[in-house]
Amino acid sequence: MDRQQILKNAAFVGLPSPVSSTHHQIPQQSARGRVRFTPASWDKYFDTKRIVNVKENAFSIFEKGSLGPVLYLIHGGGFSALSWALVSKAITELVACRCVAVDLRGHGDTITSDDSDLSAETLSNDIADVIRTIFPNEQDSPPIVLIGHSLGGAVCVHAASRNLIPKLVGLVVIDVVEGTALESLACMESIVRGRPKCFPSIENAIEWAFRSGHIKNPESACVSMIGQLMPMDSSSVGDSTDVCQAVSACDTIMEDGAPPETDTPKESTKTLIWRIDLLKTQPFWLGWFTGLSKMYLECPTPKLLLLAGMDRLDKDLTIGQMQGKFQMVVLPKSGHAVQEDQPVKVAEALATFLVRNKIVEAASEFQRTFPCC
Repeated sequence: MDRQQILKNAAFVGLPSPVSSTHHQIPQQSARGRVRFTPASWDKYFDTKRIVNVKENAFSIFEKGSLGPVLYLIHGGGFSALSWALVSKAITELVACRCVAVDLRGHGDTITSDDSDLSAETLSNDIADVIRTIFPNEQDSPPIVLIGHSLGGAVCVHAASRNLIPKLVGLVVIDVVEGTALESLACMESIVRGRPKCFPSIENAIEWAFRSGHIKNPESACVSMIGQLMPMDSSSVGDSTDVCQAVSACDTIMEDGAPPETDTPKESTKTLIWRIDLLKTQPFWLGWFTGLSKMYLECPTPKLLLLAGMDRLDKDLTIGQMQGKFQMVVLPKSGHAVQEDQPVKVAEALATFLVRNKIVEAASEFQRTFPCC
C-alpha cells in the first residue's frame, strides 16, 4: 500500500497516520510564548450530565436544551459523548431542539456488564434502551433525530433499519461510508498501533490530538480528549516492560522538549491511557459496516450524509445521491472528526436539514447550507 493510500485510510478511520507530519496552526499562547492546551469542563457546553440505568448497565449521557425534537447524538469508535460538545451548544442556538449525547458501552463514563461486546446489534440495542428509558411513554416522547459519527453512524443506521427508535423523524450519518470503511480496515491495525500508548497528562494528550490532526479544532480537543482517556493502573496494562515502553513513548510527542503550561500542579498529574483498546474491537469491524449503504438507503425517514470529502462515496451511495434518496453536504476542510473540526458548519448543515424537513423551527437566523449536487 502506497503512502497516499495510507494517509487516506488513516484520515477516514479518524486516526493520524504514523507517516503523517502535518502540523496545524497553534491556538493560544501564554505570556512567555508557550502553547497552552488547558482541558475544558463539559458544563461549558452541556446543561446536565447524568447516568441512565438500564438493567445492570449504567450509561453516561450529556444533555443540552429542554424543548423541541431530540437530536440523539452517537459518537464514533474511540471517541465519547464529549465529541458533541461544541455542536450541541451551536445547534441549540440555531433551532429549537434538545441534544442528548450518550457514551457507548466501553467508552467514556459508561459502565456495563460486558464492555467488550461492541457488536452492531448490541450497540444499536443499547441506544434504543437508553432513549426508551429516558422517554418511557412512547406516546408522550418527542420526535427523535438519530445523528451518528463514524461507528456511531453505523450504529444509528442499524437501529433505524431495525425500527428500534420510537418516533424517528430523521437520520444523519457523519463521515462513514460502507465501501471506504471496509477498504480502510486493511490498515486499521497498523494505524491504531501507531498512536502513543499513553500520555503523562491530559494537556499532553490534547496537544498530541491537535498537532497530529486527530482533532483539528483545539477548543474541541480541550473538552473531548478527556472522555477518551483514563488513568493507568496495574489492571490496565501488561507487564512492567510494556509500561516502561509506553511511558517512554509519551515523551516523544512534545515538539519543543518542554511540557505545555498548565495551572494543574505537577504532583496531581497521572499517566493516562486510552479508555478503549480499539484493537480488541477487531472481531466486530466487518459487522459494523457490511451492508451499511443498502440499509441506509432503505430507511424511509429524511436522511442527511455529512462528509469530509467527496472521495468517501461508494458506488451505492453515489447512485442513491444522484437519485435524490438523501441529502449530502461536504465540508472539505475537516478531518474525520467533522463535528469537532467544524462544529459551527456542522450545526448550520444540521439546522438547514431539520428546518427544510419541517422537523424543527429556527430559533435565529443562520447561514443555510445547500446540499451537494
